Amino acid sequence: MKDFTAWIARENEGRIELAPDTVDESFLPPGEVTIQVEYSSVNFKDALALTPKGGVVRAYPIVPGIDLAGTVVESESSEFAVGDKVVAHGYDIGTARHGGYAQFARVPADWVVRLDGMSTRTAAAIGTAGFTAAMSVEALLSRGLEPGDGPVLVTGASGGVGTVAVDLLAAAGFEVVASSGKPEKAELLTGLGASKVIGRLPEPDTKPRPLGKAQWAAAVDCVGGATLAHVLSTIEYGGSVAASGLTGGSGLDTTVLPFILRGVSLLGIDSVQYPIAQRRRLWKRLATDLAPTHLDAITHDVPIAEVVSVIDQVRAGSYSGRAVVGFAPVSAY
Repeated sequence: MKDFTAWIARENEGRIELAPDTVDESFLPPGEVTIQVEYSSVNFKDALALTPKGGVVRAYPIVPGIDLAGTVVESESSEFAVGDKVVAHGYDIGTARHGGYAQFARVPADWVVRLDGMSTRTAAAIGTAGFTAAMSVEALLSRGLEPGDGPVLVTGASGGVGTVAVDLLAAAGFEVVASSGKPEKAELLTGLGASKVIGRLPEPDTKPRPLGKAQWAAAVDCVGGATLAHVLSTIEYGGSVAASGLTGGSGLDTTVLPFILRGVSLLGIDSVQYPIAQRRRLWKRLATDLAPTHLDAITHDVPIAEVVSVIDQVRAGSYSGRAVVGFAPVSAY
């Protein structure tokens, strides 16, 4: 393999700086599958990787990018052949092992998903955020949620997970209420299928209550903190909340009342350590019956040279939708 470019995050006097560097094959970690990266993306976790004391990176220097999609160029696994289009995300990618912000990546075979009926750009556009949204929707459906049960709330609806969740739920026939702190995104959210767009929850003058008025058949919560506590208190009897976010804080100040008086279920959603067999199964659904119908409307192409600017927006909570980071084709063999 010839030299190639990797964007490496390094600690420097209390800051984390991301800059391109020229490396060779010895830079790549051990693994059975070597991938020429065609696309990565930007997630909140990538922003934390470039945040001092962000809590997700074990040691610097590291190549961030928790998502990567591309073409297999070397394989020591019988499961994958040179030329296969694949996606890999989660596990230690971009946090303890070099990730997608490089022209090549090497990962264990049991972290890789072969793409069937989906382009690498679409896979990156879905990425961890879209996959988490799909996990959330599937979890609610597995609890028996049906379109006639009533409105389904999505919090943090203008973010990466939220926008895809709105899209998936609306396409499945649900009445979706999108909660967002960005009023200017109302038109986007209704275009994705939301029947109603409301502001952040709880509203500023809302007094916290152990049990509030039951309003939602179920919810996808991408925020956590006080928002999740409020949502739990307003779910209808027997409803469920699929929770995956903590942008509103990691604490949860609630009571047992929603659980023991209304039979509410709190479903934790983790896409990092999700078993590979289930991961591959869900990616097949994302290419077929669970495919997002408005993915292009929420996807923005970002050159790798501009990724830090996007990461800053994601960290500040001002970015909406999905940012796809593209790489120019290279020949390293």
